[in-house]
Amino acid sequence: MDTNRTQNKIPVIAVVGPTASGKTALAVSLAKALDGEVISADSMQIYRGMDIATAKPTPEEMAGVRHHLLDFVDPTETYSVKQFCVDAGRAAKDIASRGKMVIVAGGTGLYVDALLGGLRFEEEPDHTELRQTLLSRLETEGREPLIRELLLADPDLEGKIDLQNDRRLLRALEVYFLTGEKPSVRRSRAKTGESDYDPFYLGLFFHDRQALYDRISLRVDRMLEAGLLDEAITFYQSPSSATAVAAIGYKELKPYLDGVIPLAATVENLKTATRHYAKRQLTWFGRNPDLVRLYVDEPDARSLEERAFAKAEQFLLQRRHTNA
Repeated sequence: MDTNRTQNKIPVIAVVGPTASGKTALAVSLAKALDGEVISADSMQIYRGMDIATAKPTPEEMAGVRHHLLDFVDPTETYSVKQFCVDAGRAAKDIASRGKMVIVAGGTGLYVDALLGGLRFEEEPDHTELRQTLLSRLETEGREPLIRELLLADPDLEGKIDLQNDRRLLRALEVYFLTGEKPSVRRSRAKTGESDYDPFYLGLFFHDRQALYDRISLRVDRMLEAGLLDEAITFYQSPSSATAVAAIGYKELKPYLDGVIPLAATVENLKTATRHYAKRQLTWFGRNPDLVRLYVDEPDARSLEERAFAKAEQFLLQRRHTNA
């Protein structure tokens, strides 16, 4: 560890992993043990009113620990990773200035990596009329023709973004039509600058993938019991941005709300979509060479919290020793 590169940086513990893995509970435990506050790195929990679908932590789950960047954006507004870096950076500096530990917790890998890796973004063009045209095409033509059109223009984009994510698909097309430049070229110019942070990544994983899938299934069942259907009805009765409408939990229920398929099939579709999302999260976080894996289903006498705290303490002790 380079002293000159770390002594002026803000130490951060990042708790990452797939949905339903227990990130919130672990982040809260670490915050209590280390006198910290939590910055949420979840691209959907930012939205007001979208509580059940996004598994937004309740006051009871936050257990008195202050959380930042939850429930502060109207669903009609779009929100970008660039704006997240600005807001999260402001929160991190505030937390650190008060002598508290910064803990970033969430499953949106792009948010975590952009913030802690010092990614710098180009200004992206914006055009409401074009976006509405693309949204209309998505509704009438479906996703596949748009994917084919984008990859025909920019074959290098395949595998670089999640083309099944409607928001990212439409945004890539919008940028291409407005600039005439391939989105993959613009992405390659995103610069990684000097990060303001010295991060320690704790990733929640599972030896038995089925154990994670069982947790996802149970979470979906509990969401439905908590009123997910009513929340989805309210959501679709109000205008929403292309960003908010991409949330898993609403679009999967819409066929049932429209009377197209029965509830049982809808629920299974939601569970399947959530499992697929969890797999993408595991792949994303698993690529980080600096990530320390914590297996939730590890047959260890110590609790997950005890193992996490020991690793976090080791990081902080090493950092203090290096910067002494």
